[in-house]
Amino acid sequence: METCLASNKPNIVLIMCDDLGWGDVGFNEWPVPDGHGGIQIESNKIIRTPYLNAMAKEGLKFNRFYSASPVCSPTRGSCITGRHPYRYGILYANTGHMKTEELTLAELLKTKGYATGHFGKWHLGTLTKKDKDANRGGPKAKKHFSPPQLNGFDICFSTESKVPTWDPLIRPKGNSSRTWWDPVQERKNEEAYGTAYWNEKSEKVTQNTKGANSRIIMDRAISFIQNATEKNQPFFSIIWFHTPHLPVVAGPKYTKIYKNYSKYEQHYFGCITAMDEQIGRLRSKLRDLNVAENTVLFFTSDNGPEGQKGKAPGSTGYLNGRKRSLLEGGIRVPGLVEWPAKIKPGRKTDIPCVTSDYLPTILDMLEIKPITNRPIDGISLLPLLKNKMTNRGKAIGFESKGQTAWIGDRYKLYSSVKARSEPQLFDLKTDPSEKKNLAKSKPILVKRLAKELAAWRSSCKLSAMGKDY
Repeated sequence: METCLASNKPNIVLIMCDDLGWGDVGFNEWPVPDGHGGIQIESNKIIRTPYLNAMAKEGLKFNRFYSASPVCSPTRGSCITGRHPYRYGILYANTGHMKTEELTLAELLKTKGYATGHFGKWHLGTLTKKDKDANRGGPKAKKHFSPPQLNGFDICFSTESKVPTWDPLIRPKGNSSRTWWDPVQERKNEEAYGTAYWNEKSEKVTQNTKGANSRIIMDRAISFIQNATEKNQPFFSIIWFHTPHLPVVAGPKYTKIYKNYSKYEQHYFGCITAMDEQIGRLRSKLRDLNVAENTVLFFTSDNGPEGQKGKAPGSTGYLNGRKRSLLEGGIRVPGLVEWPAKIKPGRKTDIPCVTSDYLPTILDMLEIKPITNRPIDGISLLPLLKNKMTNRGKAIGFESKGQTAWIGDRYKLYSSVKARSEPQLFDLKTDPSEKKNLAKSKPILVKRLAKELAAWRSSCKLSAMGKDY
């Protein structure tokens, strides 16, 4: 009976990068003028992501995949609740925590016999009440204690927030850089970074923490997957890489690949390639374990790239805006899904999708009744995965620090309190770079979308007041 149970239920793996731009991968393409009145197709030919490129060819590529927020923590919560961050109180990075009243994917899947594991960055609450750790961990922020194991995860290898992408627990002694550094060569020259890895028992983990952080994370994720497979148990694994969040640090093998670029670029590009290598390792391991066919493997980023355009290495391709912005470059992120049993290779879609879609999609896959006792912002993408969806139909709402956006299949309504401007309307099908504001030429459409956005925001405010619970 157990054999049948495990074999019929798809395994689920959610991979997420940290601050990876839409243009930081080789599989995304965009049109640019060729200088002769025509158009040529451009892609990132600098950063090597061969394993992600291979995954894109074998699965479904989302040309318009969105993070629920332009910053990390809020997006992460949307992945496991199906809800917009303003509903559950994680409005920005290092604010709030995952509430016990929220229903998470891990909690729901555990009731269906799944092994659940979280590996990498958590950022949805602190992981210790005792020790000073990362941004908020310790006695001063006890009210924000909400580690993965209190949110449905059996096995954890988790950090509260950022770590260096090489030798994640240390930094060069006296080095105050926030962007990059070369790996420390001697122990006498190192000091603690200040962010720890914690397991499901609230114990610090210090073994096997040297070298590429993406490899360190994947070691634990693969061990978890292998153990679940040996027990013939379906698994739900979250792998949230820190790459390429600052500080970016890459080992000599990876910086050497980019030796013709600046030091900052060498480490930024290098840590992405090191992470790509681990995704290739995971895909290979799933095949070796004979579970690849019925494993749903998602890949995305939590928001757009850090830093100012032209001064930081991260790329948004032809999109406008970056991290912290609700313009496309801040929230349109790389998106892939691979499921050999159901998804034919080489597919692409322009239908807008968002991280809040994970929960309703996965519940639909497992024929679990949808959550009806509270608003769910995501929709099931199962029809899309089966190639039976032609449009989204339901708009996606966004709000972050004085900015709002309402994105449908074609049009986007955007406003910013900081800019003190009237709402702007963009046709994302013809103008994904958001260069032409159509608000004055389509006032009736602007009024309708603004009314829809206002109703959604009112719903979020009721949720924030605890009305859903």
